[in-house]
Amino acid sequence: MRYLSDGTIEFLGRIDHQVKVRGYRIELGEVEAILLRHEAIQAAVVLAREDSTVGKYLVAYVVGNVSKSLAIDELRRYLQEKLPDYMVPAFFVPLDALPLTPHGKVDRHALPMPEQRGEEAVDAQFIAPGTQTPIEEIVLGLYCEILGVGQISIHESFFDLGGHSLLATQVISRIRAAIGVELSVRSLFETPSVAGLAREIARHLCGGEERTIPPLVPVLREQDLPLSFAQQRLWVQEQLVSDRSAYVSPVVVRLHGPLHVAVLEQCLQAMVRRHESLRTTFVAHSGQPIQVIHTDLYIPLTVIDLQMADEKERAREVFHLLSISLHQPFALSQGPLLRIGLFRLQEQEHIFCMMVHHIVFDGWSMSIFLHELSLLYRAFLQRRPSPLPPLTLQYADVALWQRDWLKGEVLDRLINYWSMQLAGAVPLQMPTDRPRGAIVQDRGALYPLMFSAPLGQELLALSREVGVTLFMTLLTAFNILLYRWTRQQDIVVGTDIANRTQASTEQMIGFFVNLLPLRIRLSAQATFREIVRQVCATVLDAYAHQDLPFDKLVEALQLERKPGQIPLINVLFVLNNMPQPSLTLPNVAISPVDIEVQTAKFDVALFLMERGEEFVGYVNYRTELFDAESIAALVRHFEVLLHSIVAAPETAVELLEMLTAQEKEQACNSERAREQIERRELRRSKRQVIPVSVRH
Repeated sequence: MRYLSDGTIEFLGRIDHQVKVRGYRIELGEVEAILLRHEAIQAAVVLAREDSTVGKYLVAYVVGNVSKSLAIDELRRYLQEKLPDYMVPAFFVPLDALPLTPHGKVDRHALPMPEQRGEEAVDAQFIAPGTQTPIEEIVLGLYCEILGVGQISIHESFFDLGGHSLLATQVISRIRAAIGVELSVRSLFETPSVAGLAREIARHLCGGEERTIPPLVPVLREQDLPLSFAQQRLWVQEQLVSDRSAYVSPVVVRLHGPLHVAVLEQCLQAMVRRHESLRTTFVAHSGQPIQVIHTDLYIPLTVIDLQMADEKERAREVFHLLSISLHQPFALSQGPLLRIGLFRLQEQEHIFCMMVHHIVFDGWSMSIFLHELSLLYRAFLQRRPSPLPPLTLQYADVALWQRDWLKGEVLDRLINYWSMQLAGAVPLQMPTDRPRGAIVQDRGALYPLMFSAPLGQELLALSREVGVTLFMTLLTAFNILLYRWTRQQDIVVGTDIANRTQASTEQMIGFFVNLLPLRIRLSAQATFREIVRQVCATVLDAYAHQDLPFDKLVEALQLERKPGQIPLINVLFVLNNMPQPSLTLPNVAISPVDIEVQTAKFDVALFLMERGEEFVGYVNYRTELFDAESIAALVRHFEVLLHSIVAAPETAVELLEMLTAQEKEQACNSERAREQIERRELRRSKRQVIPVSVRH
C-alpha cells in the first residue's frame, strides 16, 4: 500500500507480487490498479513471465467492459502516459473472464502463456520481425549491436537498456553513415525508443516536415462510394487483360482430424458479415467505378464428397477442380468475389479451398482472415458468441478518406518527388527466349527456390555490419544480377508495400498494397558496399513518399498503358518476412496444399520469405517470354552471386562471381572450341592464298 497526496491509503498488492524485471523492482498491483482505472477494463491481472530469448517480461490479462471497445494500442498508450516504460507490459491478453480457484480467487496458474494464440487475441509489444518499418529495422539493429542485447521492444528506452551519452554518440554516427541523416545527440535523448527515433529520422527524410494527416472516420453509406486508388489500379488493369483470372488469390489447406463442417460454414458467414470488403462489388456509374456494399450476402460453402473414389482418382479430381476454380474469373459487377469449397476425402480428411479476387483482399488480409476464422471456430464449437470486437471502421471509409486527403498540396508534393525520381526512367528489358508480342498475355508459371541456412545467416550478418535491412541487401544483390544479365545501368525494379500506415487499418480485410518503383544506377566499377548505400537511401526515400498511389504516378508521368503490362515496371522483387498466416482448429492438423499458378503480371517477379533460418520462395515469370531453363539459370546465378557478395563485399560488380563451377567449365570449353575453330579457319585461309608471278 502507499499514501497518496490527499492522505488516502491505496492498496497495491501483496509483497510477494513484487517482481524484478531488467533490474527494476515492480509492484504488479500498481500496474493492475492503473489498468482498472481505464473505463474499458472490468478486471485485470499482471504477471511476470520468463522466456529464454527475451528474458523476464510483463503480461497483462484484461477483461473488458461489455459496453466499451477494448483497443490494445489504446491501453498501451494509456499506461505509457502514467508509468515508466519498464512497467508497461510487453503483452496484453484479452480474456472473456479471469480463471478462478474453487475459493473464488484469481487462479494465476491457469492464465495462458501469451504465445498460445488460441481464442485470445494477443498483442505483443515485442513487435514480430518483419512488422517494423525499414527505418525501425535499421535503428533496432543498431541498438542491439551497440548495447549488446538480443530482442528488444521498439518502445523501450535506449537508456533504460543500458545506453549512455557515449553510446548515444555512436548511435548518431552509425545513423549518419547508414542512412545519411544528420541528427543531434539531443534527438536521441528526447526520443530514446526505436519507434521514436525512427519517426524523427522519417521527419528528416521528408524535409523536416511533420505530416498532418486527417483522422480516419466512418462515412455514410448512402452516397456513391469511390474505389481506393489501389482498387482502381486493379480495376483498370482488369479491363485491359483478356485473362481475368490473373487477380485470383487462392488459399488451399489440408485438414486432418474431426472437422465440424456446419461450424466452419457458420464461421465463414460470420466473416462475410463482419468485413464489408467480402460483400462488395464494383459497378460503373457515370463512367466511373464505385463500390456497392451488399447488406446481406450469403456465400455457400460448397462441399464435394470424394470418399467413394480411390486415392489416385481423388487426387486427380481435387487438383482438376482446384485448377478450374483458380482460373475461373470473377465478375466484379456481379460478385460475390469470394468462392469457398470443401473436398471430403475421408471422414477425417478434407481439403479447404478459398478463391478471392485481389481487389478486396491482400496478403495482410489473409493473416486477418485465417486468425479470426480460428477464433470464431473455437468459440462457435463451444456454443459461445463471437469473441471478436465489432469493427468501427471498414475499407470503404479508408477509400473515401484517402481521396479526401490525397489532393492539393499533399498530392503535388508527392507527385513532384516521384517525377524527379523517375525522370527519364525506362522499363528494364530482360533477355528473353522469345520476342515480346504486341499484346502480352498473362500466362505464367512458378519456379521454386531455396537458399541454405548458412547463406541466410551470412546475409543477415552482412546487413547488420553495413547497417541496412535484409531487404536492402537482397535488393542490391538482385539489382547487380539484373545489371549483369541486361547490361542496363539504370534499373527500375518494383516492390509491394503493405501501405497500412494508419493503426486503424491493421485489422481490416481489403486491398491496400501499393506498388513502389525503386530506381538504382549501377556501374561495373562500383562495389556492393557502394551500391547498397544508394539502395538504402532510395528505399527509405520511397517509403517516406509511399502514399502516392501507383495509379496516380502513372497519370502524372503520362506512362503508356498496354494490355497485360504494368507501366514502367517489368520486374518485381518482394521479401515477405512477416509471420506466415495460419489456420488453427482444435484437434485438426493443418498443412498447406500447393497448386499450380499459370498466370503472371510481371515479366519476372522474385518472391522470397524467411522460413526458419532458410530462405524459400519462387520466381513467377511469363511463359511466353521465358523457358523454365532460363529462369533456373537466373536463380543459380543469384545464389552464386549472393555467396560471392558475402565473401567479398568490396569487390567490383563486374568481378563478382556469378557462374557455377559447371557453367565456368562449359564456358571454358566453349572458349577453347571457339579458339580452335578460329585457328583452323586462319590456317585454311593461309593455304588458299595463291601466289601471283610478275613478268618483267
